Amino acid sequence: MRARVVYGDPQLTSQFDAIRRDIMTLVRDGKTLQTDVREMREKMRAHLGNKHRDRFDIKADEGGITDIEFITQYLVLRYAHEKPKLTRWSDNVRILELLAQNDIMDEQEALALTRAYTTLRDELHHLALQELPGHVALEHFDAERTLVRDSWQKWLVAE
Repeated sequence: MRARVVYGDPQLTSQFDAIRRDIMTLVRDGKTLQTDVREMREKMRAHLGNKHRDRFDIKADEGGITDIEFITQYLVLRYAHEKPKLTRWSDNVRILELLAQNDIMDEQEALALTRAYTTLRDELHHLALQELPGHVALEHFDAERTLVRDSWQKWLVAE
């Protein structure tokens, strides 16, 4: 889903885009996809999650950036066969905007997830520029984490 051509022959770019769109718009069983995506993320958390129990890993921990990425990817794969426009962009901010525009996600939820994503991403970049690890005290970003966890429950756990 994140794949895109950065530079190359225009004809090759068109062919690549067509293949990408065809794969992303395949009809998928919603329940199976939901389970597969959730289980893949749970495995990642088990292997990549923060080993510091008193810290929040902005990218890898529950309620962080990767959860938002998985939510957006799940929703695109789940609904792109009905709404192929969802395949246009590969970045989370524009995908969330498309999800709202296409009546898949409530506009307020999409805006809130966008704010959470950009807030967390900006902090991660700020820490990286200082050559600091990407984790913070547990009490940081509590509202964002709660929002992301609620959205995760809604889309990837609920029946």
